[in-house]
Amino acid sequence: MNPSAGVVERRNFIGGCFVASARQFPKLSPVDGSIVAMVHEADAALVDAAVAAARGAMRGAWGRTGATARAECLRRIADGIEARFDDFVAAEVADTGKPVALARRLDIPRGAANFRVFADLLRATAQDSWFLETADGRGALNYAFRKPLGVVGVIAPWNLPLLLLTWKVAPAMACGNAVVVKPSEETPSTATLLAEVMRDAGVPDGAFNLVHGFGPQSAGEFVTTHPDVDAITFTGESATGSAILRAVAPTVKPVSFELGGKNPAIVFADADFDAAVAGTAQSVFENTGQVCLCTERVYVERPIFERFVAALAARAQAVQLAWPHTDVPDAMGPLISRAHRDKVLSYFDAAREDGATVVTGGGTPTFGDARDAGAYVQPTLWTGLPETARCVREEVFGPVAHLAPFDTEDEAVALANDTRYGLAATVWTRDLSRGHRVAQQMECGLAWVNCWFLRDLRTPFGGAKLSGIGREGGAHSMAFYSEPVNVCVKL
Repeated sequence: MNPSAGVVERRNFIGGCFVASARQFPKLSPVDGSIVAMVHEADAALVDAAVAAARGAMRGAWGRTGATARAECLRRIADGIEARFDDFVAAEVADTGKPVALARRLDIPRGAANFRVFADLLRATAQDSWFLETADGRGALNYAFRKPLGVVGVIAPWNLPLLLLTWKVAPAMACGNAVVVKPSEETPSTATLLAEVMRDAGVPDGAFNLVHGFGPQSAGEFVTTHPDVDAITFTGESATGSAILRAVAPTVKPVSFELGGKNPAIVFADADFDAAVAGTAQSVFENTGQVCLCTERVYVERPIFERFVAALAARAQAVQLAWPHTDVPDAMGPLISRAHRDKVLSYFDAAREDGATVVTGGGTPTFGDARDAGAYVQPTLWTGLPETARCVREEVFGPVAHLAPFDTEDEAVALANDTRYGLAATVWTRDLSRGHRVAQQMECGLAWVNCWFLRDLRTPFGGAKLSGIGREGGAHSMAFYSEPVNVCVKL
């Protein structure tokens, strides 16, 4: 397919240069189905070139760049994102259809902040040393230093494209690695703008490389199976994580996976009712429910169950399915694509088949304008499903939740933990002793009490069970993207 006249092109970025490919594919707007960009798909030869450029950077200028200079480089990248803030917002909104206000509040500021956080952490990281007594009394000095892994393959998702891409690229580059980035085929634009920022910030050629494409038999597979890629970091579906594990097994590459979730919220009767309703509405509907941390299972103590369901339904009904640039409160955009909408709608059907009561939503809106060609769905709440139902067991990744009552704290904990996933949980209660107690019993990587999505970027981030391997954030990221080497010097 040839690029359409007037449609922007998103090219690969290899060795400091933008590179076209013989094959392109259209990126469609989830808002109205129009063509947002023509994207150049990297074949195996282009991925080979990107990996070779990264390897060359490690042997050359980037490999000789010290920690202080790398920290300064990361800060220039952050400055570059902020200097082109409106360009990044426009690109993110075009790809995802999310409200402009959300991109301005969350995605782009966090994209810049990630580079600054890891620049600061790089300068503050200490190294271990030990003195060993020896029989001759002279002793020996042991000290550890950390060296980069080498070439890191970064596979990023489409839901928070710039935020989650930079969450990996920033610490990887802080530790001195060169990266080969494969963004989702659904969100190529801000990754391409980031390549421009890298170039303009003076990042040595080959330290940052970008290849566009799909997963199997495309750029994603070529990166994860490449023998000269030293590590893989991936955020996305659990099934894709399993496939990547199989791909890297022959070469025993280190991996860092942040995968899916089926996250619970537990609302006790003593909770601040209004705060719990508002917080749960946010955790169900933020970014159209397309956040790995979003709540899809809500367990409410029985005395307030009916009242809570009615209040949350009212919040859902107040959500406006708007054009991205519409400046309205409680706006929600489309799902990322019509294909993903079909998946979410299949769960709407499954819920009804399993006997759900549809409290609100459960279908697609009709606008009478171009949005009817987009990927919108209604915010949806269910009650009445058994815990064995697909919509209670499987990740939907949309603006949906099932609500069920509980009677005791032990029952609530058991219900929340009865899942193959283990990414996040939220507890709402005025009894902070109970909040601590219940949060610590959650079988997950992140537990919030009386809040949701409140993040200190220095803290560990990751999941248990099918929700991932390893931790990101602060020193945990630095530990993954580098490896310690001990030096012993006889005195």
